[in-house]
Amino acid sequence: MKRFDKIIIVIIVVISIGSYAFMKISKNKSPKGIYVQITLKGNVYKKIPLTQSTDEKITVQSNLGKNIVEIKNGKVRISESDCKNQICVQTGYINSVGDVIACLPHELLVEITKK
Repeated sequence: MKRFDKIIIVIIVVISIGSYAFMKISKNKSPKGIYVQITLKGNVYKKIPLTQSTDEKITVQSNLGKNIVEIKNGKVRISESDCKNQICVQTGYINSVGDVIACLPHELLVEITKK
């Protein structure tokens, strides 16, 4: 292996490690002004800041049914629902602005929004 080849390999390794470190650091920072908005029957039920430290379980009960919304580690999901098809539960965690979980039988939306 020539000297030039070794230099190229070192440069690629340094760039790779730097990119990985940058992604890890920026992922752990919670952006300000990000919220979980829970909407029930077209009305805002609750709006909660979404941070890495937010740890809440919110029970949303209506005449249409019951859902449990779980916020944890900068992510949100519907962990339990008494609806028939369970699509809202199967959606799993969301964590980016614009992501939405819908429980249509209960007319419930859980979305991540900016201020």
